[in-house]
Order: sequence, then structure tokens, then C-alpha cells
Amino acid sequence: MTTQTALPDGPLAPQQRAGGENFPVALRMLPRATREHLLALYRYARFVDDLGDEPVPGLSTRARTAALDAFEAEVRELYDGRPVRHPVLRGLAPTVSACRLPAGPLLRLIEANRVDQTVTRYETVEQLVGYCSLSADPVGELVLHVFGRPEPALIARSDRVCTALQVLEHLQDIAEDHRRGRVYLPAADLDRFGVAETDLAAATASGALRALVRFEAGRARAWLDAGTPLVGALHGWARVAVGGYVAGGRATLRALRRSGYDPLPGPPRPRRRDIARSWLGLMIRSAG
Repeated sequence: MTTQTALPDGPLAPQQRAGGENFPVALRMLPRATREHLLALYRYARFVDDLGDEPVPGLSTRARTAALDAFEAEVRELYDGRPVRHPVLRGLAPTVSACRLPAGPLLRLIEANRVDQTVTRYETVEQLVGYCSLSADPVGELVLHVFGRPEPALIARSDRVCTALQVLEHLQDIAEDHRRGRVYLPAADLDRFGVAETDLAAATASGALRALVRFEAGRARAWLDAGTPLVGALHGWARVAVGGYVAGGRATLRALRRSGYDPLPGPPRPRRRDIARSWLGLMIRSAG
């Protein structure tokens, strides 16, 4: 198996990136074993995302797709019970075994990054939601497996939360995504609000773009609200962790509102005190 040599080194090395970023679910209060499982998932998702998206001079679309294919082949080898060499998968293997992770969500994350190689625009919100079902929803499903609660009704709630969080991230990163040649605002919505793609390259948002971002944030809020009952359906550490995800989404909505729905000067980032306040409120309400 030549997967290890087929994958790029340097900026995409998972040990360097995963250790330097915050993982919103791996709260310090969680038991060590749970944190390790969640971090293994994070490193996997982060590496796959970087493999499909991280700027690397000279790395072509064809080379990225080949690297994604090679990594998927090694994921399948892991599930076939064969030894794997990639450090991300070696780190994930104990979690796959202990938490009985299905291969499907892991493979959908890879497929999302294949899509990114060829699809840079979405005509409708339905198409965007379909993309989120590959790029975001699998993470929530895997987290539920870590906590032993991968029930269909809970996964459906989780999908709403994860789609909302993905859309909110897209709203924060409109300028950066546009510089990379990608637009995650549905074309139908751009037309409806009279926003041209050239408006996304401005230093600050026009009134029309602010109205569009506010509209998209409101839709994400509705999805987040629809998924929030998931927190109350969970117990113990699962409630603590998933509540952190939802609280982060609510704090991001506040950050967007605080920016006047103008993310172009720089991504509006949630304040820690807003996350903590939202999380505490969720814990109190879910305990009632």
C-alpha cells in the first residue's frame, strides 16, 4: 500500500495543525478517554478538509483528488481489518473499535472534499444542504456514536445542528472563500437580494449583501433551533459536549449581528463569554 507516500507532507501534516487549533467539543471537563476519541475524530476531519482545501503551491486538482482517493483506500483497509500506516488513521483506529464507528460518515467527509474540487457554486439552498450532508452532518453522527447514542431521531436533530453550523461558518468566511474561488451563498439568494459576486470582493458589505447575510443567518438560526432539542435528549457528558456545539452556533449568530452582518472586513468571531452564557443556559433548560 502506497497511501503514505501518495499524501502530501508539509502544510498538511495533521500533527502540526490539529495540535494548534481548538476543538470545540473536546472540553477540558470531559473524561480523558472521551476527549481522546473526539480529538481523533477532529484530526481525521481536519486532515481530510486540509487535503481537499489547504493552499499548497503546485498541488493541482488532479493531485488533490488522487490524494483523497488514496486516503479513502486506506480508510477502507482499516475497516477490512488490515494494518494502516497513515498516522491519522492509526490514531483513529482505537476509536473506530471502541465506539463502533461506521465507515459511512468517514467516507462522506472525504466525498465532500472531492466535491470541492469541481463544485464552487450552489444554485439553490437545497443543493447547499446536500453538500452539508457530506461536509458537516457526518461529524455530528460520529460524535453521537462516541457517546453511544446513534439513534435515527437523534441523528436527524444532529444533522440540523451541523448544517446550521456549516452555513454559519460559510457566512463568517465569505471573503476568504471568494478569494479561493468559492461561493457558498446560493445563487438564487444572490439574485433575490440583488447581490453580484463582485460585491463579495469589496472591503465592506453593501446594504444588499448585509440583508442577504442577515437572511441566511436567520435560516441557520431556524435550523439550529430545530436541532436544539437534541441537547435535552442526551444525558451526562454527551449533553455537555453537544451543548457546546449548539452554544458555539448561538454565539456565532450574535457575532454576525454585532458586525452588522458584514463579514467582509474579517470573520466575525464569537466571544468566549457568549459561548459560556449560551452553554450555561442550555444546561439549565435541558435539566428542567
